[in-house]
Amino acid sequence: MDCLTPEVNGSAESALPELDFSEPPLGSDRRAFMMRSALATAVVVLTGRPLAAFAQTPALAPIVNVGVDPSLNVVQRTKGPVMTLIDEFYKVGPGPSSSHTIGPMRITYDFYQRASKLPQAQLDQATALRVNLFGSLSATGKGHGTERAALAGLIGMEPATTDPAFLDGLAADPTQSFKVKLGSKEIPVSLADVIYDETKGDFPHPNTMRVALLAGDKPLLEQEYYSVGGGFIEWKGYEPPKKNPPKYPYSTMAEALAHAERDNLTLAQLMMANETSISGRSEAEINAFLDKIIAAMRATVKTGLEAPTAVLPGPIKLKTKAGDVYRNALKQESPARRGIGVVSAAALAGSEENARGHLVITAPTGGSAGVMPAIVYSLGPDGAKVSDQKIREALLTAGLVGYLCKHNATLSAAEGGCQAEIGVASAMGAAALAQAQDTSNQVMANGAGAALEHHLGMTCDPVAGFVQIPCIERCAFGAVKSWTGFLMAQNEIPANRRVDLDTVITAMALTAKEMNSKYKETSEGGMAVSLVLC
Repeated sequence: MDCLTPEVNGSAESALPELDFSEPPLGSDRRAFMMRSALATAVVVLTGRPLAAFAQTPALAPIVNVGVDPSLNVVQRTKGPVMTLIDEFYKVGPGPSSSHTIGPMRITYDFYQRASKLPQAQLDQATALRVNLFGSLSATGKGHGTERAALAGLIGMEPATTDPAFLDGLAADPTQSFKVKLGSKEIPVSLADVIYDETKGDFPHPNTMRVALLAGDKPLLEQEYYSVGGGFIEWKGYEPPKKNPPKYPYSTMAEALAHAERDNLTLAQLMMANETSISGRSEAEINAFLDKIIAAMRATVKTGLEAPTAVLPGPIKLKTKAGDVYRNALKQESPARRGIGVVSAAALAGSEENARGHLVITAPTGGSAGVMPAIVYSLGPDGAKVSDQKIREALLTAGLVGYLCKHNATLSAAEGGCQAEIGVASAMGAAALAQAQDTSNQVMANGAGAALEHHLGMTCDPVAGFVQIPCIERCAFGAVKSWTGFLMAQNEIPANRRVDLDTVITAMALTAKEMNSKYKETSEGGMAVSLVLC
């Protein structure tokens, strides 16, 4: 008898069972299933005695936004269905960071509005306005221009309508002073009123701010705020606005896919149904907003590609290269090389515009602002030439992926590293490509999962606190990985994929929890310390 063939019940039988192509039991832990499957096979080989039922371990619950205050709405909302809306998710504002630029500007603008509503008798006592930055906002805010964004909001500017030239002017002349008009009272403010405070402490969120209207040393109005990623903001005592229930409630991709299969919908159709039911707006209104985002993304790429080669602001003295990469890509005879080059150039263009502090689109963040615009560009007239309606649908499906990452993990690099920015953007891009190409819902989900999976553990380590190295090139790699994730998912048998998007999002949340704080947008580790600026 062959020494590798054990004797079973007195007779020689094949030790290796047939391969099991069935899916793991519903609700099981896939990793445990695979490990136990391997164990079962090993037992058969060694003893000839097959194991009984295995892989009944319940799936682990997602670990959500670990490391932040559980009272924050960004954490609490994960207990129910996704309620995020498309116009909350895709935001237009100045770079280079949604959490460090757009968020702080929205915060101080919110405070400006609150202060404006105080009784005139109180306002007459006011002598100063003060902003204190904590945590990551303090550690890397100078490289992000956080103080300029905070000052702009304080004097009544909003991100979507702020002229980047105003912020550039503040950088060129930081001594400028402005008058904030509150009722009949005028209060002088300058960059000196924005204070970089403690970088380490027991803050409710890594991006914490405090804004105050003062009468001497006495606060007339004071509010603590949190920039929770993607330009979303909260404050102490925050109560989310009331919304209508979604038509298709979901908190995981598995639930969204089940709704879509039952009612024979694409993920984009499911998203549109939820957008209209939650917001009360019409499809035409939502499409009009999506058209604005498409136009803004195309404009960002076009502006970045046409910009002359120059040196970006800050101490790194980094030269731009989007235009050079684009022109050289067009010279390539190989369609594949040309395609990769054009996608990379478009992503570089969007990211370089972000680094300049120009207007970009959070998708999901400012740091990842080159990825989705590159995908939209590659689908449009200069790429795959799909219709604008298909690109609208692509943005909706990409939003679904981004919503889930926000809902069950994080979009903030200060919480989770760059996997939460570039990784999520790349996953959104893969789903968008699959939707625009009319593939199945499962391919959309698989493409997103593959793209995010291969960004897990990516650190946020901006050199000198500027969103330039390694951030700009990461957008290009993220966009290319979107295409890779989509093409891989399209060319495999969808049911064979063993790692689903929900599992990868849970892994991202776990990785965020365990990641060293040096790699969470503090510029204390990785490239931020290994690259020495001369």
